[in-house]
Amino acid sequence: MTVYVGIIGLGTVGSGTVKILFENQSLIKKRLGAPLLVKKIAVRDPSLPRRVEVPDTLLTTDPESIFRDPEIKIVVELIGGLEPARTFILKAIEAGKHVVTANKAVLAEYGAELFAAAKEKGVDIAFEAAVGGGVPIIKTLKESLAGNRIKSLTGIVNGTCNYILTRMTDEGLSFEEALAEAQEAGFAEADPSLDVDGIDAAHKLALLTTLAYGTEISLEDIYVEGIREIEPLDIAFARELGFVTKLLAICKETENGLEVRVHPALIAEDHVLASVRMAYNAFYVRGDAVGDILLYGLGAGQMPTGSAVVSDIVDLARNVLSGATLRVPPLSFQLADLQRLPLKPMNEVVSRYYFRFSAVDRPGVLSKIAGILGENEISIATVIQKGREAKGSVPIVMLTHEAREAAVSRALAAIDRLEVVTAPTKLLRIEEG
Repeated sequence: MTVYVGIIGLGTVGSGTVKILFENQSLIKKRLGAPLLVKKIAVRDPSLPRRVEVPDTLLTTDPESIFRDPEIKIVVELIGGLEPARTFILKAIEAGKHVVTANKAVLAEYGAELFAAAKEKGVDIAFEAAVGGGVPIIKTLKESLAGNRIKSLTGIVNGTCNYILTRMTDEGLSFEEALAEAQEAGFAEADPSLDVDGIDAAHKLALLTTLAYGTEISLEDIYVEGIREIEPLDIAFARELGFVTKLLAICKETENGLEVRVHPALIAEDHVLASVRMAYNAFYVRGDAVGDILLYGLGAGQMPTGSAVVSDIVDLARNVLSGATLRVPPLSFQLADLQRLPLKPMNEVVSRYYFRFSAVDRPGVLSKIAGILGENEISIATVIQKGREAKGSVPIVMLTHEAREAAVSRALAAIDRLEVVTAPTKLLRIEEG
């Protein structure tokens, strides 16, 4: 039996997917036990140049022809965005076809609807490529760690931000300079907002949190902070203190609910995530049985992401050949067992902190700042004070012991109102463990 595939979209990821399916056709057949062939590829304009050579006979401008074709058992959605991707996925499901997608946005926004529709029709949705590019974090959570209670998951999930922060760290570039370099190198979009403002990471974290904890979660539940405000001065101070600056996606189990947050953070230089550089992604998972594991690799790009898509296609082709469906729940937990777990509000999060105050160089300033911190039960661990800057203010850097976010917010609001403080305080959380 030959398993036929229909693909919607032939951009970067689509090209990588088709390239792998064409070039490794013989290898895939040996692993699958049957031919796996692309029958149709829906594109907007068949005349456009492609990153992969595709016979004209495979191209169509009519996605509906894929849904109507009874031989096509697997539909691959690779156009991205919310619409018409959502509609195409629903039409494929309605036609009784399995679906593979790399679209984390549509899953984060419409996942409940899509997964419910798939269960009703008895078909599978696979989405390994939606998070981590070629890094198999989805399958790891769904299958390899199925017997584990996940204690925490910390990820570097956005290659654009990691590239920018790496260049700022290595070369002392400003955010704007590093972003321009990332755009020139093809790691950042012309409008980088989804990446640098943390939205892309939040979409991915929503999926990972559901997979790890079986909880229903929306983007509004996730605290999100991007990297636009990171300055080379803070990265330099962090390095002096033995830390590296990363944008982290974090979900962890606590006694008072799940913490689910995306923000820049400092991690110790000897932490395994500190060495994850440039456009690479990594996932640091702690399970109650397995202990700590690290998954690392390219988080984006034509071939790594295409590799993840093909992995899903082969998985679903095995289901087609064996007549099995819904063998592995798409969200790791049975849909009926998904529940809304309590989430810890951000103001109740406890962390260590990095502060950089800009203050006039005058006796008593440090004691005023320290006094306000003490009034809010924030204990100072380290202080660095540098010489006078040209504008007459000096940077005062402090690391704290553990403190509650609400107390930190109150203290910094009071400190920033002091006449001796010349600019808003810079804050970075320190992520440990």
